[in-house]
Formats: sequence, structure tokens, C-alpha cells
Amino acid sequence: MHSRSLGPSLVIAVAGAAFGSVADQGDCAEGQAICSDAFAQPLDGLSAEQRMDFALGRALFERLWVAAPSSTRAADGLGPLYNARSCLSCHPGNGRGRPPESSADKARGLLLRIDVPAQDETQRRMRETGRIANVPDPVYGLQLQPLSIAGQSAEFRLDYAGRESVVTMKDGETVGLFEPVYGVAEPGYGPLHPQARLSPRLSPQLIGLGLLEAIDESDILALADPEDGDGDGISGRANSVWSRQQGKVMTGRYGHKAGMATLDDQNQSAFASDLGLSVPLYPDGAGECTERQTICRNAPHGGSPQYDGLEAHAGITDLVGFYVRRLAAPSRRSVDDTDVKAGEALFHKIGCAGCHVDRFVTPKDAGPSLANRVIHPYTDLLLHDMGEGLADHRPEGEATGREWRTPPLWGIGLAEHVNGHAFYLHDGRARSLLEAVLWHGGEAQTQRDAVTRLSKTDRDQLIRFLESL
Repeated sequence: MHSRSLGPSLVIAVAGAAFGSVADQGDCAEGQAICSDAFAQPLDGLSAEQRMDFALGRALFERLWVAAPSSTRAADGLGPLYNARSCLSCHPGNGRGRPPESSADKARGLLLRIDVPAQDETQRRMRETGRIANVPDPVYGLQLQPLSIAGQSAEFRLDYAGRESVVTMKDGETVGLFEPVYGVAEPGYGPLHPQARLSPRLSPQLIGLGLLEAIDESDILALADPEDGDGDGISGRANSVWSRQQGKVMTGRYGHKAGMATLDDQNQSAFASDLGLSVPLYPDGAGECTERQTICRNAPHGGSPQYDGLEAHAGITDLVGFYVRRLAAPSRRSVDDTDVKAGEALFHKIGCAGCHVDRFVTPKDAGPSLANRVIHPYTDLLLHDMGEGLADHRPEGEATGREWRTPPLWGIGLAEHVNGHAFYLHDGRARSLLEAVLWHGGEAQTQRDAVTRLSKTDRDQLIRFLESL
């Protein structure tokens, strides 16, 4: 179905990889609970045609893009400024990115977002009405790119440092916490705006995103309690953001601050900002190059008249969207284990489920393979004040600099197995699940403090439960 919109040359370019993907989804044997390809499995119930679209989308997700002009016209147009050459580069195995572990180490899938406060009445009005979530830096835009094609200057080099602190549990055990400090070194186009605000963002895992999109908006809004009317200390609220796809303000669901309303909004924004590719929602062939980056804006681009002058046209973005939308979340493991059950009881007793909501049911009109599903994402998709320790002081839409969307926990126990590392939270600062819990503050301070008072046995059981998700 979708393959017809790609054009003959593009179908040939991806067909080999696609047919291999249909037959072989990796090393997940039937019934195998843990495997390195656990985040690359399709939802069950796909038709043969849908499985082909899924495989084509996977091949395009893994494609390496090159600079224009190129003899590989179906895959050129990278940059001129970019963060990665493929979607897979930021989401290895469809999992999480990796922050640097030293100043000499290279991050993979860690972005630096940038913005400035509104500078005039027009910008303030656009922010207040939701038409824009952030005001771009006049030179560097909304995202800093550390890579560039030949003949262009990259925007910066990541400066990385950090500091350690120690949390002492009631039983005397100590846990080290690492707070990273990211900065901009060697800015390629002059100094940042004096009011520039930076926020590091680690690329998240991609499982179950279509199911999150399928959740009825009323079910999300029913969980919101912005004035803490029930007095439980948790006052989640929805972000409201402009959807380019729908042309209206909608409830945000995607991104660390729920800054994107639909999966298509999220995917096409990544094509444009991370890869520098023109797409239907972001048709500028210069990608994130601003008007003040004139040499960058004059670089060749790979737009083709055959595909509306775009580098990644609708046939490509639709297939990648189909693939990502139908990635399954892995089933829980060890659900009958005594320690896992005890940890689950503690999870609810402490109050973690106040934000990490276990159960939703997708509506009957959600579409093929997405409708009428009972899902367990462990998120409310709402914004919560997480305290000063995690604050980035960069608002996004209606989210403040202290608020973050509750991240889904499904699959979190497989993250280390899929990606070969254990880094959690929005910037990867937590090196274990326990560290991630101990960084909670603000609305989650009560729950965090309750964990510090647990016995070693109870803490281990709580972590065992999280590892089962």
C-alpha cells in the first residue's frame, strides 16, 4: 500500500533490507522473555500487507542519509547541520540514547535544546496562544547540532562535566548520585543569545508509542489534578501544544515535556531537527539553519521535484510513522515471582502509581492493531513538578522549567539488555533504577523519601518489580 508512494528507485533501495526484516526480527525466539531485539517487535495481529509496511518502515528508520548532491538521490539531503545520520543512531535497538561518560567520550542520542524568553509582544502572544512552544535563539534555533556536512561549520562541541553527591538510606547504605553539567564549547556561529536556555535531552525508547497515541484524550485529562484537589500532593496537568499535523492546539503526549501532540508531529520534527531533512511538516531544505546562518542556508539540498521538493517525502515519513506506531511493548516477566509481587505492592503502597498509572484501555475506533487493547504503560502522560534537582529552567509549551512528563515504565527492565547500558531520566544522569528514584523531588518527594526509609530487602523487591516491567 505505502510502497507505491515511494517510487521505483526508493523501493529498490530499501526492499532488500525490508524483506530481511519481515523474515527475521532479530534474536527473539518464540516465547523468549529477554532478547536484544526486544524493542523491535511488531504489535500482534498485523496483516501480511501491514507486516510489509512495518518492514519497509524499519529499513527507512535504519537508513544512513548522505549529503546532497549525491548519486544516491533517494537518500541524500542530510544536514547541512545535523545530530545523526539515521533514526537508529539516536535510538539504537529502538531503545535509549547514551550520554557521555567523560569529557572525551561521545554522546549518542543526547541533544541540547535551546531557546530564549519571548523578546517582543508578537512572540509573547504566540507563546500564550500555544502557536509556538518555544522562542528560538536568533542564531542557533531550537536545537544545537554538533555535526555538519563538508564545507559547513558545526554549531558547537559539547562541554561536559559533573558533580557527585551521596544519599544515605535509613539503614545506613549510601547511594551516589551524579549531576551532569552540559555546556556549549566552540560555538560555530558566534556567542549564544545572553538569555539562552539550554536543556539536555536523552533520546527515549520507542516502544508502544502508537498505543500511547491511541489513549483517549478524556482518559488523560481525567487524571489531571492541577490544584491537587484530592490533597495527595500530586497535581499533574496536561501540556497544551500546537500540532502542525492537525493545525490546532492539542494535548501533548510525546517528548520529555509532552511538547508534541501526535506521533507524526514528533517523527517529522526529528527528521527536520536531528537529520536536517525537509519533510511535509517542515519543508525547508536548509533544516535548522537560521536566517543568520547564510552559508548554511545556501548549501545544496536534496529536494526532488518528483516528491514535492522534499528530501524525505510523505511516502517515507508515513512508513517510518507506521513502523514506530506499531512497535510493541514487551510483556512483563517474572510476574509470579515472590519478590516481584512484594515490590509491586510496595510500588502502590508508597504512591508511585499516582503518576505511573498502570492501566488504560484503547478505544474501539483507534484503528487496526491498536483498538480495544488493555495496556500497561505506567504513565499518566501528564506534567509534574519534579523539584529543583531535575529542573532545566527551560519552559516548553505550558510546561515550566521544573515540570516533566511522567515517562512510561514499560520495558524499563529490558533497557540495559537492549542498549548495553543503564542510564535513566531526561539527561541520562541516573546510572541505576534506584538512582532514578532518588532524583525524584517536588510532587514525588514523599515517595522518594519513603524509599530511603525502606529496608534493604524492601528496596531490592521494589527494584525487582521495576525490572519485571
